Amino acid sequence: MTTKTNGDKRFMEKIRCDACPVMCFIADGKSGACDRYANENGELLRLDPLLVMQRRVDEGGELVPFLDGADDWDGELFATQDAFVTAIGAGTTYPDYKPAPFIVGSVVDGVDMVTVVSEGIFSYCGAKVKIDTDRHIGPERALVRVDGEPVGHVTTGEYGSQMLSLGGVHHLTGGGKKEGRVTCATLLALCNGDAVDMQVDDGSSLVLQAGRPPVINNVVESRMRVGCGSATVGMFAAQWHGLVDEVVIVDDHITGVMSEHQAGKVIGWKPSGIKIIGRRSTPGRYFQVAEPGTGWGGTNLTDPLTILGPFDVRIAIPGQSLLMVSTTGEQFGYYELDDDLTPVAKKMPKRLQPSIQRIEENCEPALTSINFMGGAGGSLRAGVTENPVKLTRSVKDALTRVTCGGAPAYIWPGGGITIMVDVTNLPENAFGYVPTPALVAPIEFTMRKSDYMALGGHLDHVMSIDDVLVGKIGPQNDHKLAGKKRVAQQMQNPWPIG
Repeated sequence: MTTKTNGDKRFMEKIRCDACPVMCFIADGKSGACDRYANENGELLRLDPLLVMQRRVDEGGELVPFLDGADDWDGELFATQDAFVTAIGAGTTYPDYKPAPFIVGSVVDGVDMVTVVSEGIFSYCGAKVKIDTDRHIGPERALVRVDGEPVGHVTTGEYGSQMLSLGGVHHLTGGGKKEGRVTCATLLALCNGDAVDMQVDDGSSLVLQAGRPPVINNVVESRMRVGCGSATVGMFAAQWHGLVDEVVIVDDHITGVMSEHQAGKVIGWKPSGIKIIGRRSTPGRYFQVAEPGTGWGGTNLTDPLTILGPFDVRIAIPGQSLLMVSTTGEQFGYYELDDDLTPVAKKMPKRLQPSIQRIEENCEPALTSINFMGGAGGSLRAGVTENPVKLTRSVKDALTRVTCGGAPAYIWPGGGITIMVDVTNLPENAFGYVPTPALVAPIEFTMRKSDYMALGGHLDHVMSIDDVLVGKIGPQNDHKLAGKKRVAQQMQNPWPIG
C-alpha cells in the first residue's frame, strides 16, 4: 500500500511504503532504506526489473540457450510455454493480508497451471556453507566473525569439507544492532555471489565466495582430498603393490596403513613391522594420530615420521621401503630403513611418481558452496491462500513445487516450509534485504490450477502469463515495475513448470 502523507512539513511530497516493517517515508526521486523501492512522481516503483526466465530449447538432444545473460526486454513475445515468471523484481506480499504480487496462470501440455510469485522477507534465514578443504579452520562451535561481529559458527565437518552455519534469527535479531546489520550484509553478499572476509575464533582467516576456491589464511585452496586415509589405501592398493613395501596415508580423521588394511591383505601385502602412534580402530585404520591443523592431511604435522613408533625387529628388515603421503597428494615422502630400522628420507623413485599424480588427479577442485536456507512463514503462505496450512500440506504432498528464482529448492521434512537452495543456481543478484534486518529472496509456488482451487487460492487474482509478458500487473499490486528482463534457464536446472 502507498499512502501520501498529511500536511506535516516534515513529510510533504513523501509517500509511505509498506513493503516491509520499516515503513519508510520516501521523498520524490528517492529510494527507501532497502534500495528496492522508490518514489517516482508520487507512485511507488519497484526498482529492480521483473525477471522472466526463458526455457532452453532442446535441439537434437542439446540444450541451446536463448541468451547467456539477461537483456533489456523490448516487449517481444516468445512462446508462453517457454516462459516462467520468477519472483526476482516481483515485489512482496507484506504486510501479509495481500495476495502475492503475481499469480500467473499458464497451460502446459494441456494442463492448467498456476504459479504464485513473491519476494519473501526472511527474518528466519541463514546460509549453510561447505568449504572443500582438508585443513583445520577452527574448533567445532567456534564463532565466525565478520568485522568483529559474530555471524555464525563452525559446525560438524563432512567428508573432505569444513562446514559453517551462518546467519539465523539469533544473529539477525537476537544480538546488538551492529551484529544484525553485519549478519544481514554478510548473508546478502554470500547469496549474491560476492566474496566475504571472515575470521574464525581460535582458527583461520577465510575469504569465501560461492563457486570459487576458498582462501584460508591467505592461501588459495586448490583441491579437496580424494578420501580419508583408509579410502585412499583401498583405492590405490593394487597400483602400489610390488612397488613399495609399506604405504601410510596420513589423515586427521582416519590414517590408513597398507600392510594392515584389509585392502592390502586381500592382494597379499606382507607385514612390514610398522607401528603407528594413534588410536587403532580396525586393522589398518587409525584415529587421532595428531592434532587438527593445516599440515599433512589436515593435521598439525610437518614431519610425518613423528606418528611412527619403532619398527618390529622381528618383521622389519634394513632397506625396507616406505611411502608416506597425504590425502590430497600435496605432501609426500619416500623413506628406506637403515641398519637400525630407522626411516631415512630418500629421493622419490620414478616408479612411485605416477601414483602420487594419480591421487592429485582424483582430487576434485576445491570450491565454496553456499546454500541459502529460510522458512516460508505467514506472509508468504497468506499470499498464496487464505488458509496457509493447506499450502504447507500441498508442498509436503508434492502437489506444489517450490522454486527460488526458477531454481529447484530442497524442502526439509517436518513442519513448516523450510527451503534450501544453492545460490549459484539462481540468476545474479537475486537476493535483496530490508533493514529490519532480513533478507529478501525470490520464491515461487507452482501447481495445477485444480490443486490451487482445492487449497483455497486467490483465484480472483490469477492473471494469464500472456498478460504478464505484455506488461500488465495484477490488481493487488500497488507499485509500478521498473520493466522486465529475460534470463536464460540455467543448464543444470530443470524447467520449473513440469
